[in-house]
Amino acid sequence: MLHVSALGWTLTILVILGLLALDLIIGTLKPHAVHFKEATAWSIFYIGVAVAFGVIFATISGWEFGTQYFAGYLVEKSLSVDNLFVFVIIMTTFAVPPAHQQRALTFGILLALAFRVVFIVLGAALLNLFTFMFLVFGLLLIYTAVQLYRHRDEDPDADNALVRATRRVLPVTDDYRDGKLLTRENGKRVVTPLFVVLIAIGSTDLLFALDSIPAVFGVTQETYIVFTANAFALLGLRALFFLVAGLLDRLVYLSTGLAIILAFIGVKLVLHWAHEDVSDGVWEISTNLSLIVIAAVLTVTTVASLVAVRRNPDMKAHAGSVRGHRPQQDQPPRED
Repeated sequence: MLHVSALGWTLTILVILGLLALDLIIGTLKPHAVHFKEATAWSIFYIGVAVAFGVIFATISGWEFGTQYFAGYLVEKSLSVDNLFVFVIIMTTFAVPPAHQQRALTFGILLALAFRVVFIVLGAALLNLFTFMFLVFGLLLIYTAVQLYRHRDEDPDADNALVRATRRVLPVTDDYRDGKLLTRENGKRVVTPLFVVLIAIGSTDLLFALDSIPAVFGVTQETYIVFTANAFALLGLRALFFLVAGLLDRLVYLSTGLAIILAFIGVKLVLHWAHEDVSDGVWEISTNLSLIVIAAVLTVTTVASLVAVRRNPDMKAHAGSVRGHRPQQDQPPRED
């Protein structure tokens, strides 16, 4: 069992908060359109920080835990790339100006991290109290994988029920008002479309947290590793958005790859539950095998996607949807 001292937790949280503050300053105080060179530099920086942390952590705590961290980081990073699909859809749906996309992304990442912290605490408590939660989490991931595969050629609805409710309850301006969230119009307090965008991103983050936390708990049950893997995977999301936004359409098999990864981790959790509660003779999937399988699926998915798009340039990737869209029923003609 991994033991992290109070000092270790404190230093880790301070480093993460410092990096979040840096991201917040870049994304909100100086709004501007991010170009490829800048996005590349920041993406390399955040990936380098995550890898450096993993090496230092493994050197101190042992490579068994280090392997768990890197496997968890890969899982969360791959899921965060799928999250980028949804961010692109939201930005396009609400026509967010390029200068204000950084602010929306930064607040979205903060919301995502906050949701994940809550689910990490709840998940760790449930797993410590009830071993059958491994079975519950495993079945949840398998169900999610099946649904994601079934609807792999669809995109989630950015204009969801919460967004529509916000528009009905709150008055919304027609323009973005220089990236403000709240403003005054005719003496009344109103919200801007950027506020609605944050609602859309936040509700999406909540749904992604429901999948990503059980997934990373399938790789490791160490709360510290779950937290750091999530935090470092999310930290570079803002820069990665601008780096790969133009490339996402080419990852046509990403949803299929993620479905395979989620199903694999779901089976791993079910086997772990069976090993603990049914018979210690039940085979368990090791962390090393998990890391190999996850890395292999991501590699094959990426290469196959690029090859497929090169052969058929008309192919377009989709984020995939856990819940398929209901077909719209034809409305009866209105009588005048």
